[in-house]
Amino acid sequence: MKLKNCCDILDSKRIPITAANRKKGPYPYYGANGVQDYVDDYIFDDELVLLAEDGGNFGSKEKPIAYRISGKCWINNHAHVLKPKNDLNVDYLCYSLAFYNVDKLINGATRKKLTQSAVKDMEIPIVPLATQQKIVNQIKKVQLLKSTKKKRLNKLDELIKARFVEMFGDPISNKRGWDKQLLTNLVNKIGSGATPKGGKESYQDHGISFIRSMNVHDGDFSYTDLAHINSKQANQLSNVIVKSGDVFINITGASVARSCIVPDDILPARVNQHVSIVRCKEGVLNPIFTNNLFLNSSFKKLLLSIGSSGGATRQAITKKQLEELKIILPPISQQNEFANFVQQVDKSKVAVQKSLDETQKLFDSLMQEYFG
Repeated sequence: MKLKNCCDILDSKRIPITAANRKKGPYPYYGANGVQDYVDDYIFDDELVLLAEDGGNFGSKEKPIAYRISGKCWINNHAHVLKPKNDLNVDYLCYSLAFYNVDKLINGATRKKLTQSAVKDMEIPIVPLATQQKIVNQIKKVQLLKSTKKKRLNKLDELIKARFVEMFGDPISNKRGWDKQLLTNLVNKIGSGATPKGGKESYQDHGISFIRSMNVHDGDFSYTDLAHINSKQANQLSNVIVKSGDVFINITGASVARSCIVPDDILPARVNQHVSIVRCKEGVLNPIFTNNLFLNSSFKKLLLSIGSSGGATRQAITKKQLEELKIILPPISQQNEFANFVQQVDKSKVAVQKSLDETQKLFDSLMQEYFG
């Protein structure tokens, strides 16, 4: 059934408020992808589904383009407002639109837009209300499983961070009086690469792994959008050959200061100009300790302050600034003890992540089965 026949589209009731004119209050102010702010008044008080008009996660397989809201709120003009009619469950409507393929419906060169006329003709599968509720219940159970496993992963990450502070204290205030040394004296290499000739258009599906800032997350390596280059391009980057145990740290852009340890299964590899290799001296500086030092909240603030110190529009940490970082240097035996603890926790994380991946596959199959 087309949305115009099973929903009331309440876009005419939306009212955008500029940030300067918003008065703080208890009511959520919604936009294309969720809560944007909180304001002192409301214009809706209902069970609704909001569908991104512009600025949405169009084309994403992970981030939905529709979400459900309830109660008193304010909605701006970046989300279509849908109120299901009596024969349509609000959660069912939301799930049916969450990952709807709108590739052929959106327009706009730089900012994609899903117009109201396109929304009206979007079709969703209609089944009896009782069946809708069964489907909703089934999907909610799977979502609850996903949420529980994600929380478990977060708890394990928090455990590692707490253990770091327990063993080493705050690395900036250094109240435990650890020896401090310049990073350059504790590593064999600090360096970033470049984009090989040919740019993005020359990347391949297979070949030598080419690490970009999008692959480096806080404590985790993302294989999504992992690029590959050929051997000729790799030879142009012979000064940044990645080795086992290297620490990656992003040195430019919005993701500046994110860090992780290289996974061995991507070797051989190279890095581009937005990612720096930090290669620790064996027996002096443990890479797992170093990575978790970079991830420590106090040290992260320092890195971010360095990244924004230049006053430029694009954040950046220079090679010299990395080299001149003064870091705590506990005895290598204690660094190794911490690293062993992290490796044990990581084994638990791998098991939880595998279970989460299986749950995600179940969720995807249910969404495909019911909504295509």
